[in-house]
Amino acid sequence: MADIRKWESKKLGVVIEVDYDKCQGIGQCVAVCPSNVYEIVKGKTTAPNIDECIQCCACQESCPVVAIKHSACQ
Repeated sequence: MADIRKWESKKLGVVIEVDYDKCQGIGQCVAVCPSNVYEIVKGKTTAPNIDECIQCCACQESCPVVAIKHSACQ
């Protein structure tokens, strides 16, 4: 079973999922996010500031291992 971590913003109505089996903690999502949604914790991507998301999809588009799925960016 895949290790999928979810962060949900009820305020924005968005969900960010990170596949921890794929995530290598490269940090490209952290670098490209204009709203500082992401942080690397223990070598994996987290989205503790999801309520700040502007739904630009840069995180999903920039992940080199395709570990991020953003509900607004299908």
